[in-house]
Amino acid sequence: MAKSATRTPVWKSIAITLIDDIAQGRYETGTKLPAEAQLAERFGVNRHTVRRALADMAEQGLVHTRRGAGVFVAAKPTDYPVGKRIRFHQNIRRAGRVPSKKVLRLEILAADAREADALDLDPGDPVVVYEGLSYADDHPVALARTVFPAERLPGILDALEAHESITAALNACGVEDYTRRETRITAKLATATQALHLRTSEGAPILRTTGISDDANGTPIEFGRTWFAGDRVTLTVGDD
Repeated sequence: MAKSATRTPVWKSIAITLIDDIAQGRYETGTKLPAEAQLAERFGVNRHTVRRALADMAEQGLVHTRRGAGVFVAAKPTDYPVGKRIRFHQNIRRAGRVPSKKVLRLEILAADAREADALDLDPGDPVVVYEGLSYADDHPVALARTVFPAERLPGILDALEAHESITAALNACGVEDYTRRETRITAKLATATQALHLRTSEGAPILRTTGISDDANGTPIEFGRTWFAGDRVTLTVGDD
C-alpha cells in the first residue's frame, strides 16, 4: 500500500499564511497582529492552535509578545538580491538589518567530481571548504557550503579565518572583484540538520541556490550552495 503524503500541521499552515501576510505588507513592522480569538475565528481553529503558530513565528524572530498588549510584527522577510555580484553583508545592510556570520567548518579537503567540474580542477585537487551560518539581526537566515581552489588562491584558508566576510577574504588574496557566472534556485524541504541550524521545522520550505563565481579573468574561484530559510528571505533576481 502506497505511503500517504505527510500533511502540513494546521498550526504550521497558519504560521505560513501569517508570514505571507507580513511579506505582502498587510502587517507592517511594529504592527499588532489580531488577537488570538480573532485569528482562531479566521482560521476556524481553537486558540491553542493559533498560539502554537505564533510561538513558532516568535521562535523565528518574526514576531514578539508584549505582556498584556499582544503580539507584534518584529520584521518582515528580507529581500535578498541574486545577481552578478552577491555580497551577503551588503545585501543585509541594504535591507536595514545587521549582518553577521558563524563559521561551522573550515578545512582543506580533496575536491569531489562536482566541485572539480565547477572549479575547473581535477578530482582530488585540494579545495578549501567553508561552511557557515549567516544571520540578520541575530536570526539565522542562511546555511552555506562554499568551496575554493586552494592552489589557485594561496592563503584563502587563513584569510577566511581572519575575515567574517568572504569578499574581504578574497580581497586579501588579491581578488579585487568577482562575479557570479550562474545561479540556480531550487525549492527544498529542510533536513533535520538544516532545520536545527536555521531554527525552523524539519520539512519546512527552504530555498537552495547553487552558484559558480569567476574572477576578473573569467577563472572560477568559488563554488557554493546556500540554503535560505524560506519564510525569512525573499530571493529577488536582477542583473547586479
